[in-house]
Amino acid sequence: MTHLIKKMNSGYTLLETVFYISLFAILSITVINAMITMTKAFKETIIQVELMQGGNAMERMSREIRQAYGINSISTNNLKLNTTDDVGTNKTAEFSFSGSDIRFLENDVFTGNLNTQNITVVNLAFTQIDTAKGVAVKIFLTVKSNHDSLNRNQDFYDTVALRGIY
Repeated sequence: MTHLIKKMNSGYTLLETVFYISLFAILSITVINAMITMTKAFKETIIQVELMQGGNAMERMSREIRQAYGINSISTNNLKLNTTDDVGTNKTAEFSFSGSDIRFLENDVFTGNLNTQNITVVNLAFTQIDTAKGVAVKIFLTVKSNHDSLNRNQDFYDTVALRGIY
């Protein structure tokens, strides 16, 4: 009889099997849900980083304008500045909105785009501001991430006085 009791207790019952399968299913769903949430958060972080890269382009334009001593030509989507290089030689620096890129030219030679391939420039506008004390340039820049399915835009604004003013 003891041999028969041992044999009956040695295996899993149907109820135990259902319990363990249910527990495994709940844990699997929790882990999968956490992975999906982390993936979405990572994608959103990448999109926000790409949108903030527009700030790098804005900073470069602001720095060049700040260092310039005059405006060679200005239109809504194009700004050409009279400036100098590190050793004091005269040069021109030009920003132009072409297609979906901000093109940068030094002495009329294309040196590259200011925006990365991950962002598209939606709008770039320059406005000259003349005051009694000098000249400034207002910049308006709108970019969007190429990976954003929601097509959100990020706007950047800056007004920069040319250095010759002060």
